[in-house]
Amino acid sequence: MAESCSLFGEEQFTCSICLDLLKEPVTIPCGHSYCMGCIKDYWSVNDQTGVYSCPQCRQIFTTRPALNKNTMFAEVVERLKKTEELQADPSVTSYAEPGDIVCDVCTGRKQKAIKSCLLCLASYCETHLKLHDKLNPGKRHRLEEASIQLQEKICSQHDKLLEVYCRTDQLCICYECLMGVHKGHETVSAVAESTEKQKELKEAHKKSKQVIKRKEKELLRLKQAMESLTYSAQVAVEDSDKVFDEMIRSVEKCHSDVKRLIRSQENAAVGQAEEQVDQLQKEIAELRRRDAELGQLSKTKDYIIFLQSCQSILALPECRDSCSINVSQQVSFEGVKKSVAELKQRLEDICKGTFIKISKKGQYIRFHSTGCSYSAAIKAQSTSTPSKRKVCGE
Repeated sequence: MAESCSLFGEEQFTCSICLDLLKEPVTIPCGHSYCMGCIKDYWSVNDQTGVYSCPQCRQIFTTRPALNKNTMFAEVVERLKKTEELQADPSVTSYAEPGDIVCDVCTGRKQKAIKSCLLCLASYCETHLKLHDKLNPGKRHRLEEASIQLQEKICSQHDKLLEVYCRTDQLCICYECLMGVHKGHETVSAVAESTEKQKELKEAHKKSKQVIKRKEKELLRLKQAMESLTYSAQVAVEDSDKVFDEMIRSVEKCHSDVKRLIRSQENAAVGQAEEQVDQLQKEIAELRRRDAELGQLSKTKDYIIFLQSCQSILALPECRDSCSINVSQQVSFEGVKKSVAELKQRLEDICKGTFIKISKKGQYIRFHSTGCSYSAAIKAQSTSTPSKRKVCGE
């Protein structure tokens, strides 16, 4: 570990007997410190045996050690008490917020650290930094802005500060590493290498900004191409909707015309047939009346009356052959049905062929990349309005 000159916390100046800050601190031969009153009372119990020991390490002293006030500890304890008073005053305290680096010496609620000591490997608030400087007068302690990564700046093998950079192995090393496994390697001070790397970093940052700028321009072009494509697609959809709506209306009109034509032909033929039916019904009724008269006459026994009646009945004209009607067994609209079926097939073929053409034209729409550069190729024919076709009235 680096040279131990760190600033201790309150627990380091606590009496292990009364568990409070040292009062009139004294240090016994083994090195442990206690309140003068506490250690006197502790040893007074052993006066009869004449054996005195340390309450912590149990080291035995054959004679009762003389107790003298440790003035340095007393000053430190006094400063700790003042520090506690300052920490209790919120008007002069800058408490650490989440994410801040905290003071390693503060007890209770931690204050925000403003400096870190690379020799002590500790971070200090403004109050404890002054105490640190006062307790280490004339010593070359390296202070820097408060950092949470202090341990990373220490060599894991020698517990020394990393101050040298080995270019051969591309590692930060301490001076003991320099004299050991890295002896003979190309090395420079960490500061010099950092300065050089800063230049490289600056150049890399400059290039990065140029790349970002270029990428942003490409992104803008790509977005503009996407917007153009979206607009073009919307126009194509709207145009196709209009064309297909017109085609649907045209087909519906054709459908209506065909139905009207069929009904018209049906009505004409049915009207003609109904006239003939009426004529035939009248003729049949007349024939039946005459047949009834003939039957009645045949039963007449009076020959005079028979002859007179027979002469008038036989004088009636007979139904001529021209009154006969030949009815065709092929009366239907099969020809119309066939024509409509052919129209349907032609429409399906036209739609299928048109869709294939539209699909092929849509294949021209692509976003091409060359390396990291993007470009959009959008063919004008992809949005062309399909030509209107006359699907009826042929």
